[in-house]
Amino acid sequence: MNRKIILITGASRGIGASIARLAAERGYGVCLSFMKDSLAADALVAEIGASGGLALAVQADVSREEDVLRLFAALDGRFGRLDGLVNNAGVLDVQMRVEDMNASRIRRVFETNVLGSFLCAREAVRRMSTRHGGAGGAIVNLSSRAARLGSPGEYVDYAASKAAVETLTLGLAKEVAAEGIRVNAVAPGIIDTDIHASGGDPERVERLKSGIPMQRGGSPDEVARAVLWLLSGEASYTTGAVLDVAGGR
Repeated sequence: MNRKIILITGASRGIGASIARLAAERGYGVCLSFMKDSLAADALVAEIGASGGLALAVQADVSREEDVLRLFAALDGRFGRLDGLVNNAGVLDVQMRVEDMNASRIRRVFETNVLGSFLCAREAVRRMSTRHGGAGGAIVNLSSRAARLGSPGEYVDYAASKAAVETLTLGLAKEVAAEGIRVNAVAPGIIDTDIHASGGDPERVERLKSGIPMQRGGSPDEVARAVLWLLSGEASYTTGAVLDVAGGR
């Protein structure tokens, strides 16, 4: 197989789906994971296929090691190679102050956003590192501007989990730089997706846009273009970087 293959976690909707579409348009074969929405994932695979692309959808909860192993086994069986990983899968909960959060909420956020990113990065390195006989590649982690703004009164747990993702990005980038793997992150700001509804505030973009220097929320496609640049050879000397896509916020 001549085309490069990327794995995008949490890609049945929102930013992940936009990354999958753009990657397919640019000639990548795409393996996408989804948590629950099989209909959306299958529709995206069909859409990519109808445009002449190559895609595979695999159900996986990235917070579960056995699911991650099954996801990568499916990737190996279908494509036999891996050139890039996008750690996009992430969750948040309803807006809440820290004093009201229980342990199960915090654990769920960290297990998906942090543990899931670690597990998928581990499996990607095992396949792409020249130390393991691979040909190199790139990893892009999805962080958030919340990692440096803190999200007080809303999602401090989510913000803290994304700060951990940025530390993972920096440390892993240095660890595997000499093994042909670049590791970077994209930190979106307020992006117009349905994740805000999941947090109980579907009008959040409209409510907060006046506080953004560019006076608007971003689109998933704008985030996707940044991710694809970091995956590409155009970013060949970029590793350990966090690229803000936040309208100046």
